Amino acid sequence: MAEALNATTAGVPRGGLPARAVRSRRARGEPRLGAVAAAFTLAQLVLVRPGLGLGWDESVYVSQVSGHAPAAYFSAPRSRGISLLAAPIASWSDSTVLLRIYLAVLSGLALYLALRVWRGHLRPGVLALAGALFASLWVTLFYGSEAMPNYWVAIGALACVGCFLRARADARDRAARWGVCAGAALMAWMRPTDAVYVVLPLLALALRRPRRPLLLAVPVAGLVAGAGEWVIEAYTSYGGLAHRLSAASAIQGGLGWHLAVVDQLHSLGGRTLCRPCTGPAPNPAVTLWWFALPLLAVLGAVAAVRARRALPVLLPGACAVTAAVPYLFLIGYAAPRFLLPAYALLALPVAHGLVHLVTTPAHRARRTLAAGLVATGLAGHAAVQYVVLEHTVHSSAVSRADWARTAAALRELGVRSPCLLSGYDAVPVAFAAGCGSAQTAGHDASTTVAGLARAAHRAAFAVLTPPRGRPPAYARAWPEQRAGVLRAYVAPDARQGR
Repeated sequence: MAEALNATTAGVPRGGLPARAVRSRRARGEPRLGAVAAAFTLAQLVLVRPGLGLGWDESVYVSQVSGHAPAAYFSAPRSRGISLLAAPIASWSDSTVLLRIYLAVLSGLALYLALRVWRGHLRPGVLALAGALFASLWVTLFYGSEAMPNYWVAIGALACVGCFLRARADARDRAARWGVCAGAALMAWMRPTDAVYVVLPLLALALRRPRRPLLLAVPVAGLVAGAGEWVIEAYTSYGGLAHRLSAASAIQGGLGWHLAVVDQLHSLGGRTLCRPCTGPAPNPAVTLWWFALPLLAVLGAVAAVRARRALPVLLPGACAVTAAVPYLFLIGYAAPRFLLPAYALLALPVAHGLVHLVTTPAHRARRTLAAGLVATGLAGHAAVQYVVLEHTVHSSAVSRADWARTAAALRELGVRSPCLLSGYDAVPVAFAAGCGSAQTAGHDASTTVAGLARAAHRAAFAVLTPPRGRPPAYARAWPEQRAGVLRAYVAPDARQGR
């Protein structure tokens, strides 16, 4: 009975196939998934390149486990999952190249394992296409080797939803239950609130089977396990869970009704953060895939319903919708990485819809025409993604190189470890220079002017401003120096004895 159910959900005839045939079919899909994952890793190393310096948020996350520089201020919305994931390299080496290679290889392996979970639910061709669609997006390629949490939420979502379907189909599948727990824990370990939105459809579906309490308990247990450290830290460092959630909401502009769909559309041209999101929208060729995405997902869902194997296509689509809701309607700015979990889950119904377009026509000539059109569209889509990726990598490399030059200039001015920076771009520059960072205002406010004055007597201290910016009142009498592309106001005590 269980084998017949698994065969039906995988798209084989309703009468079912022998277990040996199902296993053979799964085995045939392994090389395709491995090829997709290997190509994804290689593309990151070739197109994004390991020498790309650390970004602003990366500097915060990596500094928590690095011996190269003091830990930067850790604001309320952040979670320590990605810091711990980077720790095997960052804890003993300050090599960005080594960290990038490690994360690229790890992200490719994780993609393979997450896709492998779905072998019993989708045909090998559909599954390989879904993996290729997700892996070829510029935002996936860019963030796969970044020390950022969003890609890993996407991987956890893929694994959690796929294992949930397995556990629902077979109550004796203990491995699937552990997979649900691990996927939910990975998401919550990286971004607790994102994890809750992703699993909402799973919880709703589990409630329909009250005689299977483990279906409800296992994802909840995963959320609790993954978010436990974040909740404990809320009480030890942020004044309680309610205060941390409130502070996180304030940093994100106040959670509530915000129509951020247009902002997300603007970010598709390669803007890693759209806050504020002004300026013209990207070329329609860059955004066309975004409008096609829901249409193809609906097509895949309709085809799955007609074929009576709806759940493996509808459930990831539903989880993608709940994952996207907060970033489309509840915050007032955009970053393309926020939607990575939604893209990963939507890739499954989209791939199902594309395969349906190619295989449905009864006449061979029509199938050939459909296949040609789909292949042409996918080739054009891949070309656009490459162009946007190249632009994003270039613009990111320029700003990160500027931070490195500023850090080198500060060292020449005598600002060396132990040292402290404040002001404009202080967080990434401080990490590059091996200094600590502190701010008296803004989202990263962690000290007072009096605290900075005391620190200036204990360590080298400088305030950074943009070329035409004005320093704070307490630093206006300090010597002004050029530090790379920025201006540095170095405390007199910082240069004494150095």
